[in-house]
Amino acid sequence: MRPASNEHAPYYAKYIGLAPDGDIVSQLKSQIGETIGLLSPLSDAAGDFRYAPDKWSLKEVLGHMIDTERIFSFRALSFARGDRNPLPGFEQDDYVRAAGSNERTLKSLVEEFEAVRRSTVLLFGNFSEAAWQRRGIASGNEVTVRALAWIIAGHELHHRRGIAENYLR
Repeated sequence: MRPASNEHAPYYAKYIGLAPDGDIVSQLKSQIGETIGLLSPLSDAAGDFRYAPDKWSLKEVLGHMIDTERIFSFRALSFARGDRNPLPGFEQDDYVRAAGSNERTLKSLVEEFEAVRRSTVLLFGNFSEAAWQRRGIASGNEVTVRALAWIIAGHELHHRRGIAENYLR
């Protein structure tokens, strides 16, 4: 069931809206093959491409997707386990600058994305019904574990569409 608007900050509605209806864990799992299929045939030179001087390279976009998924999965784990401590936000541009994605091969980033996503699928796939409903505070906003799963799926779709439109012309 799609999260209600009171399960997340309004900003995340755009990501949740991108994910199709249905079993969210199955969607997360199916995205693995879709994203790998899009990225694995590409060369390192394609990974270095920026469609504008002030935009991230394709490698940086993928590194951002990996970091964001890890952060949102950690939030879900914390809240699912009943941790009531508020979790901080993160500045995506600072993370991208510090990650060093451009010094890596595109293949290594694709492999890491796959490993992180498989871990995410296992994490969400083993939550109890009660855990899915738990809430916590992240970035100053209340969010449910369920909403975090949908946000992860939608965030990946958002960037995969951006990659197809801006990097693979």
